[in-house]
Amino acid sequence: MIKVKRIYDQAQKNDGFRILVDRLWPRGVSKETASVDLWLRDIAPSDGLRKWFCHDPAKWSEFGNRYTRELKRQPDALKQIKRIEKENGVVTLLYAAKDKEHNNAVALTKILQKQRG
Repeated sequence: MIKVKRIYDQAQKNDGFRILVDRLWPRGVSKETASVDLWLRDIAPSDGLRKWFCHDPAKWSEFGNRYTRELKRQPDALKQIKRIEKENGVVTLLYAAKDKEHNNAVALTKILQKQRG
């Protein structure tokens, strides 16, 4: 099972394996208190895509398409998340954005679900 959660929210035992999927470390969060098991910054959208999107809901659909194309060049990162999920049962993808519906962790979750079929 893959969950999505804001890194600023309290860590829970049922979060399972926690993976930060942002390219930049979140402001105001120390690495000591973040409860992050793995930081997969390379799976985050490129700087160019991140800046283009700028968390604009009007660009959400196109962001998903562009992010999917970027991830096709990184199949090992997607396989790593799938392996971690298989080993741990639950994986929580962490993000820092304020928008809980339009962010790269939500998009990544949808991409992983599509691959499952």
